[in-house]
Amino acid sequence: MTFVDEVKTAVTPRAALLVIGVLALQLLFITSYVGALHSPKLRDVPFGVVAPEQPAARLVGRLQSLPGDPLDPRRVTDEATARRQIMNREINGALIVSPTSKTDTLLVASGGGTVLSSALTALTTKVEASQQRTVETVDVAPASDRDFNGLSAFYLVVGWCVGGYLCASILAISAGSRPANRERALIRLGAMTLYSVAGGLGGAIIVGPVLGALPGSIVALWGLGSLLVFSVGAITLALQALTGVVGIGLAVLIVVIAGNPSAGGAFPLPMLPPFWETIGPALPPGAGTWAARSIAYFRGNTVSGPLQVLSIWAIAGSVITLIMASLRRPDTGGSLPSGT
Repeated sequence: MTFVDEVKTAVTPRAALLVIGVLALQLLFITSYVGALHSPKLRDVPFGVVAPEQPAARLVGRLQSLPGDPLDPRRVTDEATARRQIMNREINGALIVSPTSKTDTLLVASGGGTVLSSALTALTTKVEASQQRTVETVDVAPASDRDFNGLSAFYLVVGWCVGGYLCASILAISAGSRPANRERALIRLGAMTLYSVAGGLGGAIIVGPVLGALPGSIVALWGLGSLLVFSVGAITLALQALTGVVGIGLAVLIVVIAGNPSAGGAFPLPMLPPFWETIGPALPPGAGTWAARSIAYFRGNTVSGPLQVLSIWAIAGSVITLIMASLRRPDTGGSLPSGT
């Protein structure tokens, strides 16, 4: 047997295609993470201005004309409204202009990302200094002292996502990528449900009572984690039902390569390039990170949208898995089905 024959025997065409696929995922991983995170900058950050009408119009115009369009300023009627809009995550900060002194107040929310609040502070301080004014920063939703750079919610979500696609992958590796019939697809989804409940609870307990990294309702975080783990697991099962073992790679593409750098974890969404800022909220890591921070720091406000996103992924994954299992032809050769 020649060396070429040995290579053909050792490396099948299927294995070669899988290796090429892994190489593609590797290069996409580098492109996605470096592309999204190598040069963060403020871009059209929703920002409130509280001031009398004429000074407010001038200040809004000045902020709109800043190089690079870092802010998307709008006038807010009063400080109470500005605080409420920050807590509802409608704006990321607000400048309260004092009519009686040269010191104004900047409202930020480091619970939504300390990098973003620091960048807003630095920019506002520079703008105020150009007008011979100073600024005092007030954090209306401060990140926990044990939540360095506000990253705990993101890492919690990453852990939940990893658990979701690994559990689904193990189910495929142990008993075939495609379930043999609808009943066995239901068993897999049932196992995924039990795992999701356990994983969601475990993550909530670790970041809450055990480490004290995140405040907020443990029950709410448990529910979020369970839904997130199941949504990632369900879509992984669906991709495996559609494409076989390649579905694991596709799940990694969606969740890890596209989802993690666009989740607003290391840098909140307004600091990401437009493409990643756009896709982030529609993917499980982005929806999960937003919801986890809302639960921890913003009284649970504005979680309905992310929960709807996760529910859509969960329902779509479950339906596709069941449909693909139902379309499989039964084994008529007398042998037992290999999938479970």
